[in-house]
Amino acid sequence: MRRFLRPIFLRPLPVFFTPTCDSSKQFCLICCQKGSQLASNGWGKLSRVPQNPVSDQDSTPVTEMASSDFLVVGGGIVGLATTWHLANRFPDATIQLLEKEPAVGQHQSGRNSGVIHSGMYYKPGSLRATLCRAGKLALENFCREEGIAFDICGKIIVAVDESELARLNNIFERGTQNGVQCRLIDQAEMRQLEPHVAGIRAIHVPEAGIVDYPGVCQRLSQKITALGHQVRLTSQVVGISSGEKSVQVITPGESYETDFLVTCGGLHSDRLVALSGMKPMAKVVPFRGEFYDILPEFRSLCRNLIYPVPDPSFPFLGVHFTRMTSGHVECGPNAVLALAREGYSWGKIRLGDLAESIAYPGFLKLAGRNWRKGLGEMHRSLSKSAFVRALQRLIPEIRSEHLKPCRSGVRAQALAPDGSLIDDFLWVTGQRMLHVCNAPSPAATASLEIGRTIVDKVDEQLKQ
Repeated sequence: MRRFLRPIFLRPLPVFFTPTCDSSKQFCLICCQKGSQLASNGWGKLSRVPQNPVSDQDSTPVTEMASSDFLVVGGGIVGLATTWHLANRFPDATIQLLEKEPAVGQHQSGRNSGVIHSGMYYKPGSLRATLCRAGKLALENFCREEGIAFDICGKIIVAVDESELARLNNIFERGTQNGVQCRLIDQAEMRQLEPHVAGIRAIHVPEAGIVDYPGVCQRLSQKITALGHQVRLTSQVVGISSGEKSVQVITPGESYETDFLVTCGGLHSDRLVALSGMKPMAKVVPFRGEFYDILPEFRSLCRNLIYPVPDPSFPFLGVHFTRMTSGHVECGPNAVLALAREGYSWGKIRLGDLAESIAYPGFLKLAGRNWRKGLGEMHRSLSKSAFVRALQRLIPEIRSEHLKPCRSGVRAQALAPDGSLIDDFLWVTGQRMLHVCNAPSPAATASLEIGRTIVDKVDEQLKQ
């Protein structure tokens, strides 16, 4: 293990990063800035000091450089978990985390369905399956120790007709192979668990649960700062350059120098790879999922979690019912192409983001194979009655007047150039850096174990 030294000094900004605005170059997180990359030749060790947080909204020129042993970009649940594990693995290190929003967990981590997944859907033996199983236990223990709201309430996966029975059985076999506590149940037992549900057969997964993911993010941030490290908000990365002995990371208000960089950029993960001078292996295409909230007087229609049997011809799980830790019952999401990387409504449009998505060959191939389903999803997004009809397959009693619109989320879907979905974790490594390019569901459930795995990879690189 490396030793981490902490002498204190500041350095003037070297002239190695010159912002440009050439749209033919690789995109950054703000517009299309690209930094020139220095040659990288081996490891070097720099003395470290954490500096007092500054506002990164300031547009004045960068004049000082903040130094650290590790720097993590991204204040979602994966970036926070990674930082926390780094702090525990390397107790003498100085660590900084940069998050572009004014609070942590503002995108996928705080806008998901709040479910603790158990590993029913994932290919046995895959990293996705193994991280889910280990991460679920780690998350539950963390919440128990830290007093964060969670409930192992169980869920059912429902086949509504005979055409879905073969797929239901396949899911059951996968879950069993992954070590999930689950069993097939008939209609009578299904109605005992969820009296208002429709269907002919189901899988009962008693170990599935719900959790307050924003609360998990907040607690991780608190634990990181309590250990003496820094979580810097409103710090949007616009440049990454690799020098001879370190990596330099640029925000509008400050420059950072670090021995090792880890990026967990979620919706912008591919852009961070490109910004560091490497070629992303896949492109992130954003898909928005919209939710409805069941009015309080009708929440008894769903006791816990009710899921459909996924359609294998469409790469999303389908609308489902979820009781939240707050007591609310939400239903959704659908899946429509978002018109911006952070496009949480039809009115949020960024033409550059949209053009990047629809011009990507991988998206065109995916859309070509799924255009009928895609149009159906758009229809359900624009028509509440169409959305309700999809919900009525699971709970026939649900009515439009029982629902009010609530929130939406955007999923960072990594697509390969051939249009295939990247359905497992994807990393890109470089000299003194590691990029998390894809952290698909169940990334929130598995976040603590994902963070540990990332730190294992960092440790391996440091020893090379």
